[in-house]
Amino acid sequence: MTTRIASQLLAIGCLASLLVPAAGAQEAYPTKPVRLVIGFAAGGGTDVIARALAERLGGILGQPVVLDNKVGANGNIAGEIVAKALPDGYTLLYNTSSIVISPALYPKLSYDVTKDLIPVSMTANLPLVLVASKKLDVRSPQDFVSYLKRNPGKLNYASAGNGNITHLSTLLMLQSLGAQATHVPYRSEAPALADLAGGQVHFYLATAPGAIPLIKDDRIRGLAVGTLERMDTLPQLPTMSEAVVKGLEVGAWSGIMAPAGTKPEIIQKLDAAIAAALKDKALLEKFAAQGALPRYMPSAQYGTYMRDELGRWVQIVKANPVKID
Repeated sequence: MTTRIASQLLAIGCLASLLVPAAGAQEAYPTKPVRLVIGFAAGGGTDVIARALAERLGGILGQPVVLDNKVGANGNIAGEIVAKALPDGYTLLYNTSSIVISPALYPKLSYDVTKDLIPVSMTANLPLVLVASKKLDVRSPQDFVSYLKRNPGKLNYASAGNGNITHLSTLLMLQSLGAQATHVPYRSEAPALADLAGGQVHFYLATAPGAIPLIKDDRIRGLAVGTLERMDTLPQLPTMSEAVVKGLEVGAWSGIMAPAGTKPEIIQKLDAAIAAALKDKALLEKFAAQGALPRYMPSAQYGTYMRDELGRWVQIVKANPVKID
C-alpha cells in the first residue's frame, strides 16, 4: 500500500468517526413526548394542576408532556404502572400525598414506593383549612380547641372518605391535642361541605378550594389554615401551628416521580425543568385559581420528606381503627 493511499484511508476513517457517534454516547433527553401518569380523574383539582404544569414543562423540555389519567385504588393503579415502566424518563408519575398513605392502608401493594420509584421534585401543596359549622358555638380556633377538649367524643367531624387525607389529618390533629371526636365519612368533599353548612356535622379539615367560597359566603366558619405561613386568600385566619397545635402542617401535596433505575442525569434535567416551571407567572396563576400553592423541593429533599411523611401516616393508621371503603 502506497503512502498516498494509506493517507487517504486514514482521512476517510477520521471523517467517519466524526459522523458516527462513539459507542456509549449519551442521547439527548427528551427526544420524544413524555407520558405523565396521574391516578385521578380528568377535570378534578389535582388533574387541573398537573395538566397546567405538564404544559409548561413541555415548553421547557422541548417535547410534549402528555397527561394520562389512570384512575383507581387511591392512585395506586397509576403508581404501579410507573413503577413497572422502563426507567428511560419517558413514563413519569404525578403523585399526591396519597402515595405515602397507601402503604398503611393497602398491605398488599404490588409496588414499594421507597424502592420502585425515585422522587424527582415536589411541585405543589393543596392546603387544608379547619372549618366549623356556624351552629357550633365557637368564634376562634382557641374557642374550638377548648370546646373540643371539654366535650370529648361529643363533636363529630366530616371527611371526604375513610383513609382520605382529610380523615387522617383530623386524626393527627386530635391525637396531637389529646382530644376525641366522632368520624362521619362522606364519598367526596362536596356532600361533606354541604352537611357542614347545614349543621349536620360540627367541623371539617377541608381543602382550600372547597372551603374558601363557603367561608367568603359566610356559610361556614373558617378557623385556621394548615400551612406554616398565613394564606393570601384567607389572610384573616391564623395557621394551625399558631393557634391549634404548634408545628402542625396539613395539606394534600403533590409531585413527580420516576421508575427506579432512571439515570441521574435525567432526574436532574427533569428537576431543573420543574424548578423553572414553578417560577412561571402564568402557571402560578393557574395554581392559585385551584387554591394550590407552588412548593418546590429537589429530588433528595423530596425523598427525605416523603420518608418522614410515610412514617407519620403509618403511625396514625396503626394508632386508629382506619379502614378504607
